[in-house]
Amino acid sequence: MDAEQLLLRAGHVLAIEARAVEHLISRLDESFVRAAQAILECRGRTVTTGVGKAGAIARKVAATLSSTGSPALFLHPAEGVHGDLGVVTADDVVLLFSYSGESDEVSRVLPTLRHIGATLIAVTGRPQSTVGSAAHIVLNTAVDGEACPLGLAPTASTTAMLALGDALAIAVMEARGFTRDDFALYHPAGALGRRLTLRVSDVMRTGSQMAVVPETVTLRDTLFAITKAGAGAAFVVDKEGRLSGILTDGDVRRALLRDPDALGRTAGSLMNRQPLVIQGDPLAAEALSILQESERRPGEAPVLDADGRPVGCIMLKDLLRSGIV
Repeated sequence: MDAEQLLLRAGHVLAIEARAVEHLISRLDESFVRAAQAILECRGRTVTTGVGKAGAIARKVAATLSSTGSPALFLHPAEGVHGDLGVVTADDVVLLFSYSGESDEVSRVLPTLRHIGATLIAVTGRPQSTVGSAAHIVLNTAVDGEACPLGLAPTASTTAMLALGDALAIAVMEARGFTRDDFALYHPAGALGRRLTLRVSDVMRTGSQMAVVPETVTLRDTLFAITKAGAGAAFVVDKEGRLSGILTDGDVRRALLRDPDALGRTAGSLMNRQPLVIQGDPLAAEALSILQESERRPGEAPVLDADGRPVGCIMLKDLLRSGIV
């Protein structure tokens, strides 16, 4: 098979799976609404189960539900019949994933699940199957055929199951009023979690890592302060410690080029009186946007408290290293 044939086959597979998802839209009905309401009103957890490829989909749907505000777990049916069914209670909702609806492992857990009294939702391509008939709610994921040329490997059918599971999880998420803050609570790791949780106070430099000088100090001493702090600028403050302006190392170099005797001038006479500042303690991602979107493209900015006093220095390079991008 040459490159062109490979691409044609790939396109054919994607077209089949895309049609499988499109067909789900036309089949959305009261059953989907009932399933969503069952999860919303669930006083326990949502338990997903399935074997093989359907089991992999069930596991992923449980993860999506959990991360979007609906506590969920995956239960392998083979482990279930050896005692793990004990995790299921009458307050739970159980999503049964089986395209044929005749999976032996899933069928074997049905009597116990019915006896426990959990709400059963079948995700199947055959509503009249054993699994479909035992469920209180049936979500039909029937497809015209698999993308596999042999018609054997679950492809379009598992795509349909996954898409419907995502639709269910996201619909419930929105119905709960799930927010970005809620999402951040469940995603503390990785760039996503850091973008939603890391604040300026977690990243900013303080104390000896800041160059803070009075307006009356000379440019020479200002340069020493910048160098000692390992900073790129000095924050110039008035007698009350409030920010008056900022003097960058670039400002110092330009001043010396214009006037070799400028080292004796005061910081207050050369500072930028309208610097870019960060107020309070916003998300680090917000501070990054402020720095990057500024026409001045500063490498750092003072962080001010409510009284206008510099309490920290936020540096562009520190934000980029923080893992929020």
